[in-house]
Amino acid sequence: MNATGNSADGERGAGGPAKPVRKPARARPGAAGESRTALVRRARKINRELGEVYYYAHPELDFENPFELLVATVLSAQTTDLRVNQTTPRLFAAYPTPAAMAAADPARVEELIRPTGFFRNKTKSLIGLSTALRDRFDGEVPGRLEDLVSLPGVGRKTAHVVLGNAFGKPGITVDTHFQRLVRRWEWTEQTDPDKIEAEVGELFPKKDWTMLSHRVIFHGRRICHSRKPACGACPIAPLCPSYGEGETDPEKAKKLLKYEMGGYPGQRLKPPADYPGPPAPAAGDPAG
Repeated sequence: MNATGNSADGERGAGGPAKPVRKPARARPGAAGESRTALVRRARKINRELGEVYYYAHPELDFENPFELLVATVLSAQTTDLRVNQTTPRLFAAYPTPAAMAAADPARVEELIRPTGFFRNKTKSLIGLSTALRDRFDGEVPGRLEDLVSLPGVGRKTAHVVLGNAFGKPGITVDTHFQRLVRRWEWTEQTDPDKIEAEVGELFPKKDWTMLSHRVIFHGRRICHSRKPACGACPIAPLCPSYGEGETDPEKAKKLLKYEMGGYPGQRLKPPADYPGPPAPAAGDPAG
């Protein structure tokens, strides 16, 4: 692909992927016998190709500061980023700081975050982490991994989201999409998130980790779905050992594309300026 996002196989339409790439007749990438050097090269080429397609990749949670990102990421467990983004405006209006949230009435917080699911446990985590921020970190979100994971409800995945996107510190976010895709691409055989993080991290320069995470997650949400991947619309099909697990017919695959790839709104109410699709609707909007 070139700098404009076009390739020899076709042009990317407005907000859409490149025209489908047919699987070439050659040895399957990732097959037994692939050397370590070949794996690294293939993995980095996938990252470059995804960077061309998802040139606008970004965290899909709306936030204005590290505290808002931390809270939104905790809320995102077992729900969509869209649902979180539709929920947080009222929550942040009521409790804009750790001190305010630490002193909140749990029943009121539960009411505000109910749409995200598991609202009782999430309320405990939000008030707990806010109390810790107030009492232990002078009301500021810390910029160290070891400090973040010491907060209630905050694990490595959440910590890396915050570090990478609020503090500019590289990290790999191993969510369900990331786990699924890196195993399909045979970058790792691990199933434990910490081991996946370690093995995949060895394939790339540290500076690439945060954007790699965004691109892989974008691809998992839009094309390489869990139940029915849109293989026939996948721009990295020639590099994928699992090509054929999903729909390979280009026209049928095109109908499986999600979010801006399928011409639909994204997950953020306030997306970045270069986002090629429409913003998500606020809670209560007719399209919401």
